[in-house]
Amino acid sequence: MTVLKTSLRNFFAHKGRMALSAVAVLLSVAFVCGTLVFTDTMNTTFDKLFQATSSDVKVTAKGSSDTGQTTSRTGRPPVLPASVVGEIRKVQGVKAAEGTVFSTSVTVVDRDLDKLSPNSGAPTIVGSWNGNDARTMKITSGAAPHGSGQIMVDADTAEKHHLKLGDDIGVITALGTHHARVSGIATFTVTNPGAAIFYLDTRTAQQTLVGRTGVYTDVNVTAAKGVTDARLKKNVIAELGRGYRVQTAKEVADANQKSVESFLNVMKYAMLGFAGIAFLVGIFLIINTFSMLVAQRTREIGLMRAIGSSRRQVNRSVLIEALLLGVIGSVLGVGAGVGIAVGLMKLMGQIGMHLSTDDLTVAWTTPVLGLLLGVVVTVLAAYLPARRAGKVSPMAALRDAHAPADARAGVVRAVVGLVLTGAGGASLFAAATADKAKAGSSLLGLGVVLTLIGFVVIGPLLAGGLVRVLGAVLLRVFGPVGRMAERNALRNPRRTGATGAALMIGLALVACLSVVGSSMVASATDQLDKTVGTDFIVMSDRGEVITPQAVRAVKDTPGLARVTEYRPTVADFTTPDGKTLKDTDITAADPSYATDLRKKTVAGDLLDAYLPDSMSVHEKFAKAHGIHLGSKITVAFRDGATAHLTVRAITSSDEVIDQGAKYTSIATLAKYVPAGKMPLDQIVFASARDGQQDTAYKALKSALHKYPQYTVRDQTDYKQALKDQIGQLLNMIYGLLALAIIVAVLGVVNTLALSVVERTREIGLMRAIGLSRRQLRRMIRLESVVIAVFGALLGLGLGMGWGATAQRLLALSGFDVLDIPWPTIIGVFVASAFVGLFAALIPAFRAGRMNVLNAIATE
Repeated sequence: MTVLKTSLRNFFAHKGRMALSAVAVLLSVAFVCGTLVFTDTMNTTFDKLFQATSSDVKVTAKGSSDTGQTTSRTGRPPVLPASVVGEIRKVQGVKAAEGTVFSTSVTVVDRDLDKLSPNSGAPTIVGSWNGNDARTMKITSGAAPHGSGQIMVDADTAEKHHLKLGDDIGVITALGTHHARVSGIATFTVTNPGAAIFYLDTRTAQQTLVGRTGVYTDVNVTAAKGVTDARLKKNVIAELGRGYRVQTAKEVADANQKSVESFLNVMKYAMLGFAGIAFLVGIFLIINTFSMLVAQRTREIGLMRAIGSSRRQVNRSVLIEALLLGVIGSVLGVGAGVGIAVGLMKLMGQIGMHLSTDDLTVAWTTPVLGLLLGVVVTVLAAYLPARRAGKVSPMAALRDAHAPADARAGVVRAVVGLVLTGAGGASLFAAATADKAKAGSSLLGLGVVLTLIGFVVIGPLLAGGLVRVLGAVLLRVFGPVGRMAERNALRNPRRTGATGAALMIGLALVACLSVVGSSMVASATDQLDKTVGTDFIVMSDRGEVITPQAVRAVKDTPGLARVTEYRPTVADFTTPDGKTLKDTDITAADPSYATDLRKKTVAGDLLDAYLPDSMSVHEKFAKAHGIHLGSKITVAFRDGATAHLTVRAITSSDEVIDQGAKYTSIATLAKYVPAGKMPLDQIVFASARDGQQDTAYKALKSALHKYPQYTVRDQTDYKQALKDQIGQLLNMIYGLLALAIIVAVLGVVNTLALSVVERTREIGLMRAIGLSRRQLRRMIRLESVVIAVFGALLGLGLGMGWGATAQRLLALSGFDVLDIPWPTIIGVFVASAFVGLFAALIPAFRAGRMNVLNAIATE
């Protein structure tokens, strides 16, 4: 009980000094809990939606997906004959059966040709209004569509795009563009996560989406009273046979949920990974805080030992303080985490994904995990300072002594740090010279971990050398104040090393990712310059196929010398070694593609691959399956016949663009795949006549104006698009890493604040002999800048090493240009100095306000 009272007294006596450590714990726990609550809420939202919108049993065509998505390479959904509905109605246990038509291979535009698709990545769905949808949607304005000239829209889409009754809407499909006017607006009775949904009458939907009547994409089956979904499914299969996909409501919901979870899990674990980085940075802050508090209470601890307290009791006293810190920070963090989740939901609402707070899901495991993480991390971080406190001897109470410094431990630390850093460097070198990406990736991961730990362990040794160099470069110009700042930073190299290491971790990741991202852009740009011989690239940013009407518009554009179509498809391959490879990619293109993409061949001529019944393969595929020029590969095209194609060319596997592609001609594909099953173009390439590039570019954009789902880019545009895509990803990652950097800044603030308290008497004496308040504040700011710049140097150097090694692994996949983004690196370095200035504001202000006499009188 005495130990507990002592711990409570010490904790609340230093509550101000504990505050920043508590904030670090709070932020880390809040990020973990916020991530879990947000992803759990999204799962709940989608789960409710899928359960509410699923019929008891659903029947679809054999080629349809488990999730019901109808996006296909042909631009049209798989269908089943309308006669199936009559057959199902006769099945025992069926109460009702209704055929519907819908597709996600569509683009919907308003009369100004602006797309009405969600920005969140959710699908655009056009289908027939039916009884199953009427269970989850209520017509709140107008009426359901009747006739080809009417269409109904969901309320969220209508509100977002300011649609009202009577507005003209265009539905663009592979069959053409259908125009209709808004006849009604329907509101979801469940949460709509952001899909844009449009309804036509059944006959119009069939003609618009499929091109013929008498077919459906789905049949929704309702079970009679007392009949389970599983029994109904068996009965339907018994009647129809195995030629259709038959699923219960639970199977449909589970398939959709699994699809959503695969996306959510990537986001969830990525965000938890950044939370883990924040926790790691927070550990340094907590270690520093308790180390300094223990040092400042050496006399007090010595007195406790002198009056009978054991080492265990002193140790326990410090750990109880850490426990209190962890509990308070974690409890507040759990509450803040719920707030973060709500904020993320609002943010998602801004981009079109509607999440209701009514579905806010806080599982009991979330606060438990948050509390457990926060408390365990805090107590573990405080263990070393607590152990050090237990070593204070009773004699320390009789003199002005601090916690014992173990010179032997310092030597051991330096040796261990050098060994770890050397082993990490060797792993990085081995990764950079690896021949296979898989082995190299493992070595890279090992090298990153070892060098990071090594730099952390060796931090005090590095601080002693680097701070002196920085002092000579940055601080000497400030005269005596600069020299005092340098001396203060060198006074406790262990503390400076730990504070700098916290900042080092975040900046190392920033530097590494910057190098990797910049190198990928530079490599892709270099490959474009070397291999792409076309002027313009037409494609959809959402991966939609290009409709025949849009392709015709491209071909009719004046000023073009040639147009090349590019159609990826899949087939089952049987190779000369007797192996059968299911669902293998193969690209059908026009022969001019050999000119548009100057792809390097290791055998044969790529142009020959476009001869009748011919193809090409890439080098690695050829080596793996014993393929050489003249080999025959049996290719069973999806939805088509089986061909025996002759290998006429073997391409290099080391190029970035179309890496690993296998080519044949569109004419060969058309020979074996019926016209109704032919895949549509994924990309169209166009080249202008000599001297007409600018005119053709403008004409091509004008020709595709009424197809806003497609983008026309010249090579400059395409390079910029690649740069923007990678830049957006990096910016998102930098935003998440900002949490770790914020925690690191808190560490600098806390270290300076406690350092000011520790040096109260010294500061008073310096003020007494003539040091002005302005000079004192400058001294503390300069000390902070040196610590921040020290951490930045370590982090940026380490990160660039990681990034350069990662780029050598990427070179195995064709990304062979190393590009150091010096503007970013220099910008981060300069920003770290401003971080140091910012972190010193409060400690410097408090130091400047000290009463000189009281400071001198401080024990």
